[in-house]
Amino acid sequence: MNETILAIDIGSTKICAIIAEVEDSNVKIIGHGISKSQGIKKGAITNIELSSKAIKKAINDAKRIAGSDLTSATVSISNAYAKSLNSTGVVNIPHKDISIKEITRVMQTALYNANVPNEYDVVHVLPYNFRVDDQDYIEDPFGMNASRMEVDVNIVMTQKSNLSNLKKAVQSAGIEIDGIVLSGYASSIATINEDEKELGVAVIDLGGQTSNLVIHTGNSIRYNDFLGVGSNHITNDLSMALHTPIQTAESVKVSHGNLIEKSNEIIELPIIGDEDKKSAVSLEVVHSVIYSRVEEVLMILANSLEKSSLQDQIGAGIILTGGMTKLKGIRELAQSIFSAMPVRIAKATNKIDGLFDELKDPAYSTVLGLLLYKSGQHTQYEIDFQQEVLHSKDFQEENLNDIKIANTINEVEDNNKQKKEINIQRQQQSNNTDPDAFSFDDLPNISEENNNPFKKLANWAKQLF
Repeated sequence: MNETILAIDIGSTKICAIIAEVEDSNVKIIGHGISKSQGIKKGAITNIELSSKAIKKAINDAKRIAGSDLTSATVSISNAYAKSLNSTGVVNIPHKDISIKEITRVMQTALYNANVPNEYDVVHVLPYNFRVDDQDYIEDPFGMNASRMEVDVNIVMTQKSNLSNLKKAVQSAGIEIDGIVLSGYASSIATINEDEKELGVAVIDLGGQTSNLVIHTGNSIRYNDFLGVGSNHITNDLSMALHTPIQTAESVKVSHGNLIEKSNEIIELPIIGDEDKKSAVSLEVVHSVIYSRVEEVLMILANSLEKSSLQDQIGAGIILTGGMTKLKGIRELAQSIFSAMPVRIAKATNKIDGLFDELKDPAYSTVLGLLLYKSGQHTQYEIDFQQEVLHSKDFQEENLNDIKIANTINEVEDNNKQKKEINIQRQQQSNNTDPDAFSFDDLPNISEENNNPFKKLANWAKQLF
């Protein structure tokens, strides 16, 4: 597969568009554009016109660098209004061999059995456990021999209004949507390795205005949750606590944000409303404000993780990604809160070539995951938002017809064609004769291959008349 693809991550603080070339599942970035988010708060579109302008700016920058003019894209959708539910499907296998057709049928059955609310649209149907006959935890049922197959799926859905507003904003920027991916799911694609998939892992994406939790066990994600708090809230806390402008508070967070070491150093900051005057502030206060907010976020996510009842299946621990992970000491703080699990910071993925230094930041995990998703590195089986089945199988249907059968089929088609021509000739002859005259069309239509006396009589009579 050789194609050029466009991925757009629509976040609350930034919008990132990346253009990449895909050749035999190898992804190479050839252009990117980043713009500040407008008309988007906590993952939801609040102003279609402003958000469309921001999306268009990022896309145009990416097109200018890549030198290509794409008209469709794979887009992220926030966990803000996403919900998930579990469902089960069961089918019989009539031919005893499981093919893509049977896998599709069992997933569609699970979706049919689910109680999806009318105000929601399905974004993903992700199977995480297959059962074949009496055997549980089948990694891949494709090609297996069985009489019955079951599947457990995680259905991710979002409010129709939220999805509609997202489509309008993107289409207003001149781009059609050919794929929609949950942002937490996309982040997990870019950060999880094969060993972690095998053991089970949780991915926490700490963004600007939101934080997402996704748990991957079995063959796919089993659980996702959303928290409307991110690193921007730290900036707001600092601004109020230090009585300083937002921009200054952001600079203090970036320069002095430290969750491990305390300092008594005094810094001078401009006062909000009167920036000509400055006040002396201790870095100990800065540390306290940042620590309190980050601890609160991680504690809420820890409670969500406990609520999922999947803690025992997370053998690989927790991966932290997103812009907030740049705070010094966040891994150590998370380790103390998630005491029973190992914690690591996501690294730049090695699955993509041509990564610009700017894109190696954990804040871009989602958009990189969108590229990988579009290149086919999604879950093994999936039903997407267009109700199409995605799979990673590269196969061809076996041709069970040997040469003899194929020739027989061709002969039948030729015979039917000859019979049609003969009937037309007979119809023309009958139009030129007396309607009461004897018609050989009344004789049985028997194949010429059969040595039949009626057929011989018909041919002899045709030659006479």
